[in-house]
Amino acid sequence: FILIAIFAPLLAPYKPNDPDLSNALSSPTLKHWLGTDALGRDTLSRIIYGTRTSLEIGLIVVSIAGAIGMSLGLLAGYFGKWTYTIIMRFIDALMAFPMILLALVIAALLGNGMRNVIIALSIALMPAYARLMCGQVLSVKENDYVLAGRAMGASNIRIMLRHVAPNCLPPLIVLITMMLGTTILAEAGLSFLGIGITPPTPAWGSMVSDGRQYLTTMPILSFAPGLTLMMVVFAFNMVGDGLRDALDPRLRGAL
Repeated sequence: FILIAIFAPLLAPYKPNDPDLSNALSSPTLKHWLGTDALGRDTLSRIIYGTRTSLEIGLIVVSIAGAIGMSLGLLAGYFGKWTYTIIMRFIDALMAFPMILLALVIAALLGNGMRNVIIALSIALMPAYARLMCGQVLSVKENDYVLAGRAMGASNIRIMLRHVAPNCLPPLIVLITMMLGTTILAEAGLSFLGIGITPPTPAWGSMVSDGRQYLTTMPILSFAPGLTLMMVVFAFNMVGDGLRDALDPRLRGAL
């Protein structure tokens, strides 16, 4: 899927936004393998370009949410006291809402568009990283090598960046990988509801939504992007599960 996103212009048989009203709602043929939509646009080409949209949003959101969330978790866990209280109460307030509901509210307030979707999903996913990072830091900062660094006069910044943060990364790497699938699914949900990616940019969620009215006559318009979305989310979840086994010695060789 990553290769498909990179080489979309070479793989797509047609341009994704070129309408052909004379060929609207065409059934799958050798010319259009997955048929065409109500505007005559090639479904396969739009799915291929939709891969680029979904992966781009997924990577950007995970990067932003991970960077902010892990930084907040690191500060809260390391310094504790009032720093921990302020940051964690803020995180608790965000976690009081389900992730998709929080993203839905923020996206509705900001409006459509890729930038607003990225902002909404980044805020909604940030608490997961902050919580996990804080828990890891609370455990790691009590290890002997951290206490030795303090005894040698190392600064807090040096201890956090050199000793604490690197030893907290393995579970966070797994979370980042698995959150890619969650982010892509959430973006598709927002697009399905009409508050995600702005048309005519290809997005799997909006393609599933557009195909609903043709489920009895052209079910492939919804099933094809829906199946692609399912495969991408499943793939990232499997990668995350594999990374968990690889990074945790207790799980190596276990089914």
